[in-house]
Amino acid sequence: MAASPADSTAPSAVPLKESSGRFISVDALRGFDMTWIVGASYLVSALGQWSGSPVLSAIKSQLSHVSWEGFRFYDLIFPLFVFIVGVSTVFSLRRLKEKAGVAAALRRVVVRGVVLFLVGLFYSGGLSHSWPDLRVLGVLNRIALAYTGAGILFLLLPRRLLPVALLTLLLGYWAMMKYVPIRDIRLDDEHVAALQASSGETNLHRLFASVTNTTSGHFDPGYNVVNHFDFQYLPGKLYDKYYDPEGILSTIPAIGTCLLGVLAGLLLTRTDLAPTGKSVRLVVGGLLLFGLGWLWGQDFPVVKKLWTSSFVCVAGGCSLVLLGIFHQLIDVWGLEFWFRPFIWVGSNALTIYIGAQLLNYRKVADRFVGGDVKVALGNFGEVLLAVTSLLIIFGIARFLYRRKVFLRV
Repeated sequence: MAASPADSTAPSAVPLKESSGRFISVDALRGFDMTWIVGASYLVSALGQWSGSPVLSAIKSQLSHVSWEGFRFYDLIFPLFVFIVGVSTVFSLRRLKEKAGVAAALRRVVVRGVVLFLVGLFYSGGLSHSWPDLRVLGVLNRIALAYTGAGILFLLLPRRLLPVALLTLLLGYWAMMKYVPIRDIRLDDEHVAALQASSGETNLHRLFASVTNTTSGHFDPGYNVVNHFDFQYLPGKLYDKYYDPEGILSTIPAIGTCLLGVLAGLLLTRTDLAPTGKSVRLVVGGLLLFGLGWLWGQDFPVVKKLWTSSFVCVAGGCSLVLLGIFHQLIDVWGLEFWFRPFIWVGSNALTIYIGAQLLNYRKVADRFVGGDVKVALGNFGEVLLAVTSLLIIFGIARFLYRRKVFLRV
């Protein structure tokens, strides 16, 4: 994932004090999230293989995505980052709005959204692939669109209407998936091949258009309005062949995830609440939202690849709880020292993320502790490789942080 499009200036290490317009806990949570993406999951996997610990094995089972319906820890990583983008949006835009006006703030949102979208295209391969093998939408692109949508809503709507906007996005998405009719065709290899064999039509889009029977209210892979819409209208390479998990319509609830982060950021900036009271509200609200998400999931399944409204609630609830815990530990109790590596990474998350693609930290670590060293250590060789990879990441992040070098979008 990418860093928040919000300002990425480094905060001073002062508990309970906003520095550069943000709370330190937000950078720490962003860094915690990014660390799992670029190296922590590899370390847990290596430790589990080396030690044979049932606890680590249980944790390892949470470090992969569910194939479709359900929720694991690894399914939280992406929406957590989108949520943090929303939190940071409050800190970066509210002062600009007050000083320069709404128009200037809107320009910043649009420009940053466009730049991050272009960075996403570059991350996905840029022009190294010929059309139509270029993927138009991806992780960074979704973050760009979610930030832009939530940022515009934050700037244009009164604070009291933001929860209404969030509810409208989630309920509207549910109603669309539940009631909008689609062609009665499953977009997967087995069903497409059978239909091709029976009809003699080999062109996929003509085959799709030839189906006249309709149905609705389905949430299965390739058999729902979101996947069908991507197949028909999303150009370029699709990640899952017939559709894309970061597709067009599923961006709507992703804006809701970012908007939930905006609401959390507004809570943090309230001056009428005690710091611990903010933490409690975040945690309690998160637990309630998590429960609501699973309850809603009985009718509208929790599916990350569709970014269903129930998924927004489940992942958003977890995100609120984590933010509340990090806020209490770092901003209220002043335990910043124990989170410094995360703060370093979180202050330059976009740099670290792109570096994982361009440098490949694991391959760099392999130059130091790979080869015969790794072989001689057996299973512990993988552990050492994972630790070295993380140390390289933390070392780069600390170097940039201490020299106040921050990649901004």
